Amino acid sequence: MNAPELWTKACEHLKSVLNGDVYSRWIENIKPSSIHENRFILHVDNDFCQTWLENNYQDVIVEALRAAGAPQDFSIRFDIQACDSPDAEPSPRDGAAVKPDTKQVHAAKRRHKPVSNGNGSPLNSNFTFENFVTGPSNSFAHAAALGVSQSPGRAYNPLFIYGQTGIGKTHLMQAVGHRVLQSPGMSVSYVSTETLLNEYIESLAKQTTMNFRNKYRSTDVLLVDDIQFLAGKERLQEEFFHTFNVLYDARKQIIMTSDLPPRELSGLEPRLVSRFEWGLVTEIESPDFETRLAILRYKQTLTKVGLRDDVLTFIADNIKSNVRSLEGALTRAVSFSSLNPQMQMTLEVLRNLLKDQLNDERQKDLSFDDIQRMVADYFDLRLTDMSSKRRPRSVAAPRQIAMFLCRKLTRSSLPEIANSFGKTHATVIHACKTIQDRIQVEDELRSSVREITRKLGRDPLAFQI
Repeated sequence: MNAPELWTKACEHLKSVLNGDVYSRWIENIKPSSIHENRFILHVDNDFCQTWLENNYQDVIVEALRAAGAPQDFSIRFDIQACDSPDAEPSPRDGAAVKPDTKQVHAAKRRHKPVSNGNGSPLNSNFTFENFVTGPSNSFAHAAALGVSQSPGRAYNPLFIYGQTGIGKTHLMQAVGHRVLQSPGMSVSYVSTETLLNEYIESLAKQTTMNFRNKYRSTDVLLVDDIQFLAGKERLQEEFFHTFNVLYDARKQIIMTSDLPPRELSGLEPRLVSRFEWGLVTEIESPDFETRLAILRYKQTLTKVGLRDDVLTFIADNIKSNVRSLEGALTRAVSFSSLNPQMQMTLEVLRNLLKDQLNDERQKDLSFDDIQRMVADYFDLRLTDMSSKRRPRSVAAPRQIAMFLCRKLTRSSLPEIANSFGKTHATVIHACKTIQDRIQVEDELRSSVREITRKLGRDPLAFQI
């Protein structure tokens, strides 16, 4: 059974289990693409549809496909591609397939050119510079990435982008990959550190380490996500060290992302940390209000539902932690309006709809003063000791703990933390690394840090303390 036939039967089942509005809004515009190794590739219009379908209707669609005759181990993947794209297969309601013009097909394939990483997965087609909303929190990182994409291996090499989860590090890194691939003959490899580790272990088991090395040492641009997970993996660090040197000496571009700057990464060899700092280290901070509102307005243009500006303003004003949470709140608001068109989306309705997220956001809002005061009380110090120039161990160690907790428990940048303590950026980096290293080996200190974290209303295990 080919893809269109299977999808036609699945749609008959979906019509019987979903109400008409849901089917017409979310299912009807899906286009069947291909079936490969028990995976059905489905095309959708944009990343909003992709996220919504993955989060809400993936299991329903899989069950419908099984009811239509697909095997039990069948899976699906949603790829972004405009429904009128020339190389997309027709939907069941389009009738017989019409062979598209060959030139159009080749043009479409160039637009949707997949970029394979080490395990064959493509770059996210939506992670481009055109879809990246800039603001004060990310403008420098964006400019650096743009510069690298225009002159890979020469502008900033390596480029090291760090920041908290869900604020656009991977998006920006992959945007470089997409832009580089527009140049004929250029190759890009994107891989997460977890995948890199799994591939390395497999190469050791199969005695194919030479193939592993050649794959990543022959690329023009190497993109490595979550490099912090190299910590403690000595043999992989050794392998990556040599791969880094080969690429760097050949003037090939290396881009890495991490949740912390190189100097704060514990468990990494000093020679690796040194190399990570050879090029440019840049931070993406949590977006400010204006940037959050701009992101919401842009994302809303990808939907068929219009929300009032005061609704978008409320979301931007209250969901501050990261872009992923921001998009999640928009998804909930849009889906509610879509499924309840007779109900007006008021701020009261929105507040009730997002109450769990709003509660989570409020819990995240710890101030520097909250942390400094709690640490001072715990160690029986004066609050002024947190920012004084006194350096006896009885004061310096608690002050370092306070800096470490400010870094772990707030979304603030290193300069902001440094300013609150009256110290320098380098002092905060040193304090964070010192405490991170000490809590790995000193049980008493680890217990104290965890107790302070609990007193601040946070789960120390959630922050790996």
